[in-house]
Amino acid sequence: METNMEQPTTKGKRITLMLVESALMIAIATVCSLVKIDLPLGGGVTIVSMLPLVIISHRYGAPWGLLTAFVYSIGQMLLGLDNVAYADSFLMGAGIVMLDYILPYTVIGLSGIFGKKRSSVAIGIAVTFTLRFLCHLTAGAWIWGVWMPEQFMGLPMTNPWIYSALYNGWYMAVELIATEIVAMLIYGPLKKFFTGEDLK
Repeated sequence: METNMEQPTTKGKRITLMLVESALMIAIATVCSLVKIDLPLGGGVTIVSMLPLVIISHRYGAPWGLLTAFVYSIGQMLLGLDNVAYADSFLMGAGIVMLDYILPYTVIGLSGIFGKKRSSVAIGIAVTFTLRFLCHLTAGAWIWGVWMPEQFMGLPMTNPWIYSALYNGWYMAVELIATEIVAMLIYGPLKKFFTGEDLK
């Protein structure tokens, strides 16, 4: 009888902890996303703002990581709602919402699917950041390509996909490298938080 009473209590505490930690990580990620080098048509290098989402995904698993990252993406969409005003059709507006906000940030929550080892975290970051880049790449070519300059990075621009790859590629590469470095540095001392060992 006592055991049956304890199980719901333990489960309730676990869910509460998950909610509190996820809310905290979303808040940290949001603050880090606001301190960045902004680019004229969106995007920019942040202070490893995706790392809190990566940690949650490895700590509690990819399904919970996806949910947490999705909630974060809604916040980012609300902060960048002015960008939707550039859309000249419903389809384009939906494209901005999905490809610049919802999908690219939500996919970060998949990182935990690769496991809890240090190498798994590195792979998770590499794969999910690549997926995020592909979302921004598509949005950049399809939607933002109309603002393609004649030259970018000293190169003549004639193809919106090349322009989008260069525009989004450089800051996403910096963000990926910085996140990998910081994640690998803190994994040792914070291993139990990545793996969830402290939850057992």
